[in-house]
Amino acid sequence: MKKLDQKKLDKLVASARADYASREDGYRQRALKLYPWICGRCTREFTKDNLQELTVHHRDHDHDNNPADGSNWELLCVYCHDNEHQRLIEQSTVEGRSKDDLVTHNPFSELETLLNSKPPEK
Repeated sequence: MKKLDQKKLDKLVASARADYASREDGYRQRALKLYPWICGRCTREFTKDNLQELTVHHRDHDHDNNPADGSNWELLCVYCHDNEHQRLIEQSTVEGRSKDDLVTHNPFSELETLLNSKPPEK
């Protein structure tokens, strides 16, 4: 069995996390400009002091679906956001599906292609 290059793996994971964070920051900042800083479920109001507790929820649960008009987003406090995802998991379990069937976003979908591709020739 081939030994893993830990440094290469660490760099790859760090890069994937950075890409995810930059995507998230992009739509988060746009959502905060579009919508009032109020939780869409419990109507709790937020200020700059507690804004980190306000999250962007994707209505269709697809984190890659980020239309410019914000139609797939709603701002939820961390508690309501967790509750929304828990409700989805419980609903799918009742209907006989596993929570793994609900995953729509795969941050490593192109990983194998990237690892196996040759660097461009100069």
